[in-house]
Amino acid sequence: MISLTTAAPAVGAAFVASLVEVVEAFTIVLAAGTLRGWRGAVAGTAAGLAALALIVVALGPLLDQLPLHLFQLVIGVLLLLFGMGWLRKAVLRAAGIIALHDENVAFAAETASLSDTTTPRRSGFDWLGAVMAFKAVLLEGLEVVFIVIAVGAGRGLLVPASLGALAACIVVLAIGAVVHRPLARVPENTLKFAVGVILCAFGVFWTGEGLGIPWPGGDLMILFFGAAFLFVGLGAAAVIRTPSGVIAQ
Repeated sequence: MISLTTAAPAVGAAFVASLVEVVEAFTIVLAAGTLRGWRGAVAGTAAGLAALALIVVALGPLLDQLPLHLFQLVIGVLLLLFGMGWLRKAVLRAAGIIALHDENVAFAAETASLSDTTTPRRSGFDWLGAVMAFKAVLLEGLEVVFIVIAVGAGRGLLVPASLGALAACIVVLAIGAVVHRPLARVPENTLKFAVGVILCAFGVFWTGEGLGIPWPGGDLMILFFGAAFLFVGLGAAAVIRTPSGVIAQ
């Protein structure tokens, strides 16, 4: 039986990481629905979710065929690289080197892109809006699937990690349905910083397990690695912080 202590980090990592990706997908779907019509946007979203479901179903049997240590090593390395990319961008944004991500700006850009297209909006089904929504859901969803697999597979935590991702989807959709606007107040860089730390911690832990390293304290080493990456990330942001504000995009 999976304990709460073991499942909580997987649920938290999947929830926070998925929250960021779902917010970005929601922004594009909202722009597509607003500018091109909701029939196409909803259909594209449904098609994207169906494609993701098929990918998960196809990957499931393949994961069971891999030796556990090889699986942990491969996923650990990929997770570490993925987390380092998130953490790097979060540190640069926190330091003012690159601009903070703004969902209002992203929504305006998507709106301008859809408005400038030569394909006129139709009163019925709009294929452009459907394709935009499908692409957004599929691409952002693939990152969620990867995170869920990386955090949960191999340790019997796929269900808790999936529940964390599902909870993020429900939260974003519920808030989006009420406000019907981009979720610009979500502290995205803070979330990405946290997710980068968590993914890096899991990545180091899984890579070590894949190499057969007996971590002292077992799963508790994930907390130690997380604290180490958090300390280094905050220190790096403080060292390179620019007093004059953003200097690059």
